[in-house]
Amino acid sequence: MPAEAASSGGAPEPPGAPRERRRRRGRARARTEALLHTLKRSRRVKANDRERNRMHHLNAALDELRSVLPTFPDDTKLTKIETLRFAYNYIWALSETLRLA
Repeated sequence: MPAEAASSGGAPEPPGAPRERRRRRGRARARTEALLHTLKRSRRVKANDRERNRMHHLNAALDELRSVLPTFPDDTKLTKIETLRFAYNYIWALSETLRLA
């Protein structure tokens, strides 16, 4: 195997040794400025879509959590942080009730 690695260029070359130019293949080829702009824009659009979907799922989960928490009055909508804090305290109170019973 060591002979194969040396012949295929796998072994490191000493400093100052002349390097051979290698052809670029696949995705490493040079791209034009317009193509780079288009790629960046499409990546940004996809990232925005993923973030929007993530937030929709998070908000839907928080709405479900709000629906099972007892609030007074019933039409009160808790903020995200209030919902999480209330749920934590509610679960703690229920577990303490079970522990003491």
